[in-house]
Amino acid sequence: MFTLRVQTILMNMKEIGIVERALEKLNQDTKITGKWNDNAEKDIDGTIELVVDGQRHVFNAEVVTELRNHQMQNIVKKAAQYNPFMIIAKNLFPKIKEELRQMNIAYIEVNGNIYAKVPEMMIWIETHKPLKQEVEKTNRAFTKTGLKVIFQFLLDELLVNRPYREIANTTVVGLGNINYIIHGLRDMGFLIDLNKNEYKINNKRELLDKWMVAYAEKLKPALLIGRFRFLRDEDFFNWKRLELDNNKTWWGGEPAGDLLTNYLKPTELTLYTIQTRTELIKMLRLIPDEKGNVKIFKKFWQNAEVKDNITPPLLVYADLLNTNDSRCRETADRIYKELLVDEYK
Repeated sequence: MFTLRVQTILMNMKEIGIVERALEKLNQDTKITGKWNDNAEKDIDGTIELVVDGQRHVFNAEVVTELRNHQMQNIVKKAAQYNPFMIIAKNLFPKIKEELRQMNIAYIEVNGNIYAKVPEMMIWIETHKPLKQEVEKTNRAFTKTGLKVIFQFLLDELLVNRPYREIANTTVVGLGNINYIIHGLRDMGFLIDLNKNEYKINNKRELLDKWMVAYAEKLKPALLIGRFRFLRDEDFFNWKRLELDNNKTWWGGEPAGDLLTNYLKPTELTLYTIQTRTELIKMLRLIPDEKGNVKIFKKFWQNAEVKDNITPPLLVYADLLNTNDSRCRETADRIYKELLVDEYK
């Protein structure tokens, strides 16, 4: 309880720092004044009051260091529930800001960039360069190798207490990496000691969120075999009729989301495989194309139960959330609620 209270206080201090810097920069550039009010009653961080040309405008607000694709579904829900709504952030990626503007969700960055619609006026400043990102201390748990092991832990929590050699064999990584990964997770608070010989995964949902970000940035690009298009265009629209080699190639991303929910019409096909590039080109009649709508990746997980040539639902969920497509994220939300919520609350 004490640890949680300290973490909460530190988080509040960090959020207040972001708000203060954003409002100070905004006032310097535009003479717009602002006031922040904490709000412990609602499921948001607080409210921000902006005074523009003598007119007072109040937004419900969420304070973040940055926003990632996998967080957008929750932001959209809060924006609908707590309208008018604003994001106050240290940094926002250009594609995220574009999506926020499309949905008319206001935002302010610490560097002074702002987008907000108020009665009879739109405020939009996008001239300031992003702040330099702070370099995080290297943690061996979140290297490309570590990410493979973490995913296996997320699929099978019991694996974390198996002998190091067994973990290495199960995940197909070098034995010497396992000690670094375990200690890295302990240092970050994601593994806690139950006794001298046993661990328990802590903050499993937070670990999943951090894994998804690192997976998209570090591991997934390294797994890419290539982009392709079909020799015959009709094969794309009839992708469900394609016969994949069982236990060698699996649907991921959008097609897997469609197969799991019957809710998503894919605009891009994703495959994970242990087959060679040449085998797949021949089997599926593919043509290499850097702008093609078929993306193929190397399989990286082990011993997970799958059916109908679909990647593990957890990976489908991650791949769909790590897109800029709202329909994909809605499908991911369905997968989470139907298949994952009890395991990754």
